[in-house]
Amino acid sequence: MDYEIFETKERVLAENAAAARSVRTYTREKGTFFVNLMASPGAGKTTALLRLIELLGAEYPIAVMEADADGDTDAAAIAKTGTKVIQLHTGGLCHMDADMTLRGLQRLGLDGVRLCFLENVGNLVCPAEFDTGADLKMMILSVPEGDDKPLKYPLMFQVSDLLVINKTDVSPIFDFDMARLRRNVEPLHPGMPIFPVCARTGEGFEALADFLRERMEAGR
Repeated sequence: MDYEIFETKERVLAENAAAARSVRTYTREKGTFFVNLMASPGAGKTTALLRLIELLGAEYPIAVMEADADGDTDAAAIAKTGTKVIQLHTGGLCHMDADMTLRGLQRLGLDGVRLCFLENVGNLVCPAEFDTGADLKMMILSVPEGDDKPLKYPLMFQVSDLLVINKTDVSPIFDFDMARLRRNVEPLHPGMPIFPVCARTGEGFEALADFLRERMEAGR
């Protein structure tokens, strides 16, 4: 009996790639630089965004999309700054795909928005597999998670454009070696920019903000 083998994941990723191109068309038409922020739960994504809004908000109109399975705690925190924000509920899905992202951006509205962040659903697996159409993929790894995470979740480190190491203030408490982390990252993403920061104190965020400014101006 003849039968077909249908590779469903390949089809899903191909459809997602097409939707990602639509996202890029939309954001470029609006003149918006779009950043996909990925990290584990508790790594400090929202606190890092609050620091970046504080540093960049006076120069660039900013908007934020908060993606979670449920709840609106993060969106409420962003809204207190006066920043334009929308909460996206994924209905239990562990990531944002490009079609969901496009619909979220259109619902949010990008008129006059120069910089938009997507705070993706918190994990180091699924978000790495789906291109959201972002201009920049930014990931956060927190010190308590350990310097071995590139060995366990290599795809996330391969697809990201820069790595932010958060919670450096607690490094003495944990067995986290920055040199070892760099050695683990280098084979996966040679020359990857790495920014040690502390979202609690703000240390290191000036350099990160400067990097984002450079990438935004280069993308004009």
